[in-house]
Amino acid sequence: MDGITILWLAGYGLIVSLLSVYGLHRFWMVWTYYRCKRRRIEPQGALAVLPRVTVQLPVFNEVYVVERLLRAVAALDYPRELLELQILDDSTDETTRLVAALAVELRGQGFDVAQLHRVDRAGYKAGALQAGLRTAKGELIAIFDADFVPPPEILRATVHYFSDPQVGMIQTRWGHLNRNYNLLTRIQALMLDGHLLIEQTARNRSGRFFNFNGTAGVWRKAAIEDAGGWQHDTLTEDLDLSYRAQLRGWKFVFVPEVVVPAELPVDMNSFKAQQHRWAKGAIQTCCKLLPVILRSPLPRKIKFEAMIHLVSNFAYLLLALLALLVRPEFQRAGFHWGSFLAIDAPIFCLATLSIFVFYGTVLVELRKPWYLIPLYVPILIATGIGLCLNNARAVLEAVCGHQSEFTRTPKYGIRTRRQAWRGKQYAAGKSLVLLLELVLAGYYAWFIWYGWRHQLWVSLPFFTLFFVGFGYAGLVSLFQSWPARWGLTVKR
Repeated sequence: MDGITILWLAGYGLIVSLLSVYGLHRFWMVWTYYRCKRRRIEPQGALAVLPRVTVQLPVFNEVYVVERLLRAVAALDYPRELLELQILDDSTDETTRLVAALAVELRGQGFDVAQLHRVDRAGYKAGALQAGLRTAKGELIAIFDADFVPPPEILRATVHYFSDPQVGMIQTRWGHLNRNYNLLTRIQALMLDGHLLIEQTARNRSGRFFNFNGTAGVWRKAAIEDAGGWQHDTLTEDLDLSYRAQLRGWKFVFVPEVVVPAELPVDMNSFKAQQHRWAKGAIQTCCKLLPVILRSPLPRKIKFEAMIHLVSNFAYLLLALLALLVRPEFQRAGFHWGSFLAIDAPIFCLATLSIFVFYGTVLVELRKPWYLIPLYVPILIATGIGLCLNNARAVLEAVCGHQSEFTRTPKYGIRTRRQAWRGKQYAAGKSLVLLLELVLAGYYAWFIWYGWRHQLWVSLPFFTLFFVGFGYAGLVSLFQSWPARWGLTVKR
């Protein structure tokens, strides 16, 4: 073997080994979920006096969904005299006028409504939340993003957990208003269900740290202030504050029985922008807080899980490197047991099989038909592969300290297939990453041809997943960018 082959095998083996660690962690998550899911956390008791709650609604150019949000908040089953509504409005379009008119209407119904309009957007969402916190009258702070529709019972279902003075935050589970809009929304819903149902439940009920998801939760105001308030030096201010608050000793509770539905991004470019922000912000938080966590006197099990959680997005960088390192010509023609046992079997068992087990568990727990497992999970794997370049870029930007603005996810008020997003405002911008995705799709198309010709049957499924993943991400992004590219009806 020459030096290049040895280096390739070493790099390939290292990446596969690291990805296998993530696979082992998925197995552990499923095992922990089943071991702990019956340990339902209940309030210590009912509060004798209901606390005052400030409902914060961060809004930025949300003309299609802000009325839906405010109508839902107005329908909350909670005494109006104990509610304060803060509309944290950073909008630069007609949303501000619409919010002002709705605020007047709600005041006429007896609500305490404040529209806090900023023109500088300093700190983006974190800055808006912190600005509102300074004047918030509530002992508790409920937060709902513009694309969420809180159910009437959410406050009554969560406030009694604060009978324990150490509880600092209650997180509810996200639902999906437009799960069945298209293939992309179905896959997103499954991804989020995995995080919200399996990961959050397993972490919380096994005594590990878990994070506030940025919305659909209720905070104790004192916990936010004690942890240093909302900070905007990362793009995931929710994850950052979550770890700072738990490091200060505040307890968090995840309540999966309470579901708050939200609108999923319906186009690939919006989805990529959201995933880029989440991945970059998570790694920024990792760089900021992981050393603090590791030096803390916390139990080892909490430190280890926190580390795995905060470094999880490095998997996209590893996957991107793996995609570039695959060289089918280094394998012998025909089925090769040594190669299969050394390389392909570990990838399948610890990476691919773990994804089937993890998301299969999600579908089973949500009582979905069993046949959706072999239908949706391969598509989910391919979608994750297709995202790897987009999110690897986010990881590298975070590690290198590259600063970027908070890019919002466009919302269109879409729930059914009859509603279209094309031609509406707020279209997400496209990235040149799609060109690399298309190049890699062509690269793996050649791999499929090569593997078929040389009878590399074991590797063909993996080549196909990479081809479908990069082709799906690149082609859909390109197709959905055409109206903006050619100056048609999509506005920015």
